[in-house]
Amino acid sequence: MSALLCVIAVVGVAWCLAYWRAPLLVWTAAAAAGLVAAFAYGAPSRLVAVATSVLFLAIALALNLPALRRVLLSAPLLGIFRRIMPAMSDTEREALEAGTVWWEAELFGGRPRWRKLFSIPAPRLAAEERAFLDGPVEELCRLIDDWRITHEFHDLPPEVWRFIKDKGFFGMIIPKKYGGLEFSAQAHSAVVTKVASRSVTAAVTVMVPNSLGPAELLLHYGTEEQKNYYLPRLARGAEVPCFALTNPEAGSDAGSMPDRGVACRGEFEGRKNVLGIRLNWEKRYITLGPVATVLGLAFRLFDPEHLLGANEDIGITLALIPTTTPGVKIGSRHNPLDIAFQNGPNWGKDVFIPMDWVIGGQQRIGQGWRMLMESLAAGRSISLPALSTGAGKLACRATGAYARIRKQFKLPIGRFEGVEEALARIAGFTYMMDAARTATAQAVDLGEKPSVASAIVKYHLTEHMRRVVNDAMDVQGGAGICLGPRNFMGRAYQALPISITVEGANILTRALIIYGQGAVRCHPYVQKEMRAVADTDHARALKDFDRAIFGHVGFTISNAARALWLGLTDARLVRVPARGPARRYCQRLTRISAAFAFISDLAMLSLGGALKRKEKISGRFADVLSFMYLASTAIKRFADQGQQAADVPLLRWACDYCLNEAEKALVVILKNFPSRFLAWLMGGLAFPTGRRYPVPGDAMGHAVAKILLEPSEARDRLTAGIFITRDPNDVLGRLEDALPKVIAAEPLEKKLQTFVEAHPLLLGDIEAQLKKAVAANLLSATEAGVVRAAAAARRAVIAVDDFEKEAF
Repeated sequence: MSALLCVIAVVGVAWCLAYWRAPLLVWTAAAAAGLVAAFAYGAPSRLVAVATSVLFLAIALALNLPALRRVLLSAPLLGIFRRIMPAMSDTEREALEAGTVWWEAELFGGRPRWRKLFSIPAPRLAAEERAFLDGPVEELCRLIDDWRITHEFHDLPPEVWRFIKDKGFFGMIIPKKYGGLEFSAQAHSAVVTKVASRSVTAAVTVMVPNSLGPAELLLHYGTEEQKNYYLPRLARGAEVPCFALTNPEAGSDAGSMPDRGVACRGEFEGRKNVLGIRLNWEKRYITLGPVATVLGLAFRLFDPEHLLGANEDIGITLALIPTTTPGVKIGSRHNPLDIAFQNGPNWGKDVFIPMDWVIGGQQRIGQGWRMLMESLAAGRSISLPALSTGAGKLACRATGAYARIRKQFKLPIGRFEGVEEALARIAGFTYMMDAARTATAQAVDLGEKPSVASAIVKYHLTEHMRRVVNDAMDVQGGAGICLGPRNFMGRAYQALPISITVEGANILTRALIIYGQGAVRCHPYVQKEMRAVADTDHARALKDFDRAIFGHVGFTISNAARALWLGLTDARLVRVPARGPARRYCQRLTRISAAFAFISDLAMLSLGGALKRKEKISGRFADVLSFMYLASTAIKRFADQGQQAADVPLLRWACDYCLNEAEKALVVILKNFPSRFLAWLMGGLAFPTGRRYPVPGDAMGHAVAKILLEPSEARDRLTAGIFITRDPNDVLGRLEDALPKVIAAEPLEKKLQTFVEAHPLLLGDIEAQLKKAVAANLLSATEAGVVRAAAAARRAVIAVDDFEKEAF
């Protein structure tokens, strides 16, 4: 029994040291104390005691003396790593190292510091930003008729183009000293969200000049001459920009683009012997390309005559080219699923440009890929997440109202459990999406370029928008599939594949970027190990590798201990700064974080470079990291909004959904892991009591759906920031007008329904019903007027567009 207690004590001490990530020296001291205690208790022979002590001292010295450890252990390990680590191209390395990491790194590390998240200020708009939203953005939304844009003009009308330019919509990210609005990322996101709730075409037109494009690149990398010339012109709309990246042979693999530039000397504007670049390119899918006046171009630069230096292949380079330059062919259009934003191909044949047209000048040649990756991280954090959230908020407001107004079987369709299930998803996903949108924009405003978080929100917000819009279409039924001015979701449905595809195809974003980049950037040791392996200075490489690899070993041991303990206790003893319903979700996310970190580390250790090619596994790891991030931003939103009691169902639904998805992804990884022994080991430590987190329950779904079915502060908070009108000639205005009328008439309609059942000849004739009901003193004249108004409003809402055959 005493021996058993000793074993338990040893295991307990080791577990505590691992759980709290004790330094190696503390482990050594604890082991020495344990050895002394064992000698005192067990009284071994002198020979055994001496041999054991010598062995312990040898191991302790080898591990704790860095110089000795490097020779005996780290040097051989470094050699092995150099043989097994896959080669990495310059473009891969630059993509992985672009941008910064933020809260997602805490989640990746297995021990998130929740105070760091809660200490971030709640998002706020400046007075002038709020005034712009309430003024020019509101006016733009009133100007927009999306049916005319997409069906008649196939473009924004001239007055809308003029308004966008005159009011500075193209200059939201440009500083005031250049004539721009100099808005925060939060304001930029809010503008796109509101415009997107009115028209995808208008939203894309507004967001592209403020996302990855000439303005963004000039701000960070342009010369002073380039900034002073272009930025004021871009800000006031005198220039319409586009950025040409995608080649027919190089889409997501943009690093292999065949578009070429050759350094040479030529004639330019009457001057001879000008150092410049002769360009040939073919691009497609270029938004605003057909109407652009200045073209941002990505190409691969070569220097066969060595005019620029010793290298012949300079690398990807970016330049700004006026579209009137000889040899530039532009103006054709693609038709992106009848969503009428300007998009098309362009070409260049033997286009000569001077070297000072390179963005940043000659000193920036060959740096284009890094410039693109860093700019993409910021832009991807804002534009598509905002567009997706705008669609989600519109679906919440419009579909929720429609489900209360539309009746079948004498009940609002929103009362049917099947429809209620769809409404719960619409509301829960939108709450989650809006939380992630605002949190990630806030990171940008705090100076981050969150490369991994931006990939998470780009992928998951566009994917969840797809699910929201699909559910909204299902609820709308036949009215949803008939395009026309009355259809409030049809164009959003058509636009879904566009947002899924642009700024990085979603399949590759999930499979390669979120976890691939996250494993390097968010992990506390992997990037350090990679740099050490690639370092040609052997002494420095060995020193850095030694520090990283032994830190990594301790990190993995700690996460194993944490995963087991948190799995056994469901993290109930973890201290977190949250209170109320958010507290348990923070604890559970801490548990999932530890399990993820442990399983991820063993996967990287056992699969090595092969993990990069196992996209199914890396995609599932990406899902775990993503759903942890989405849930944590929902918790942050709940706290920022004052922990409103009415919003608790939304928080619970979003967090339960995310926890279930994250846990499920880890289980699927283990079920498909190549090594069955490691899968068994990881599963036993990470899930000692099995799965714990179910999908959101039916009662919770009922509470969430109810928020969409009637006016409330919770509904207003959920849909805040979209364009809302009371205009009875507008599709959303009709819904806003009808909802309170229908709700007011419901108790009266129940009385009338009983009366009609006794007089079946009145069925279908509302006027006859009301006259009889008034005559029978069942309803007063005033009450009959309430029912009559509701019936007229309902008819206006459920009407479906039809057209004369000549219209086709």
